Amino acid sequence: MGSFVSQPLDSAKVAAPPEAASSAKPAPISAPGVATSPAQSPLFNNCWSCRVLSGSGLIGAGGYVYWVARKPMKLGYAPGPGTIAQMVFGISMACWGVVILSDPKGKAFRAG
Repeated sequence: MGSFVSQPLDSAKVAAPPEAASSAKPAPISAPGVATSPAQSPLFNNCWSCRVLSGSGLIGAGGYVYWVARKPMKLGYAPGPGTIAQMVFGISMACWGVVILSDPKGKAFRAG
């Protein structure tokens, strides 16, 4: 009755690796300055469908945040600093979505 943490661990013996048949040193894996692995793709892929999905999602989320902050103002309440900060954040999210959609640096392009 107890967990593995409270019970002592059995030390398992591991067999030693076999010795090399020859006494020569193995060849180095790679020469310095030579890349051994292919170029890794970036985490955020710049495919068109990814940009449309994330850009339109950010525009929609920014519009919603702005709309929720604006609703009490339409009822006649004076905006406080929190409401104005929420509106600025919503506009910023929407602008970020536009930047993702427009791709201003031209990093994403069709090869072919």
